[in-house]
Amino acid sequence: MKQGFFTITENKSIAAGTYLMRLRGDTSAVTVPGQFVNIKLDGFYLRRPISVFDCENDELSLIYKVVGGGTGAMSGLEPGGRLDLLTGLGKGYDLSKAGARPLLIGGGAGVPPLFWLCRRLIDAGASPLVVLGFNSERDVFCTEEFRELCAKSGSRSDVSVVTVDGSYSDEFGCKKGFVTDHLPSGYTYFYTCGPGPMLRAVYDATDTGGEFSFEERMGCGFGACMGCSCKTKSGSKRVCKDGPVFKKEEILW
Repeated sequence: MKQGFFTITENKSIAAGTYLMRLRGDTSAVTVPGQFVNIKLDGFYLRRPISVFDCENDELSLIYKVVGGGTGAMSGLEPGGRLDLLTGLGKGYDLSKAGARPLLIGGGAGVPPLFWLCRRLIDAGASPLVVLGFNSERDVFCTEEFRELCAKSGSRSDVSVVTVDGSYSDEFGCKKGFVTDHLPSGYTYFYTCGPGPMLRAVYDATDTGGEFSFEERMGCGFGACMGCSCKTKSGSKRVCKDGPVFKKEEILW
């Protein structure tokens, strides 16, 4: 964990209630996809944990959804402002397990951490398959960015976009339902992040090993307060410190 000040270079709306924030600063502690940062905001006692969307050199990119006062305040911040961040938090995804054809499954606010993971997997020689799920067309974001990535290692069609109401359609057609209704075959391992019900459905629908990133309310973000502890097959663990990524075989529903 490392504390530092970052300068906001961009903060814009990219979908309904969803924002992309880019910052510059010391990213040396951000080493693995699936990690998160904890942001201090003026007027709020607790920091806000946000997963890392992308990280390259000294630029850190975050995607967040406005769900309360803290993230609402974040959406109004202007380029040039500075933020106090704790970086390098959490245990991220294990890329060594991926195999040649890993499957990435994201749902809503769980999509962002899969982007940096996708890029890192491609850099390592893998050809990811990606399934992104949203409630409706107005919630969809970053599909083109994923397609451009996957075109480097396979095909733009390796990315499937699914909406619950079937309102989104692109050159690859319209997929209606849930991510588990449209999982491809032939994947070697899977990585997923999203809301609890989706993760449970993915657990039941997948037939290989995999890793789950869990969303949880956090007090401190680095394991001191025990406020985000959860039960696993090997005992209680802290989502912020021992996770947020857990392997399929250790999860206890």
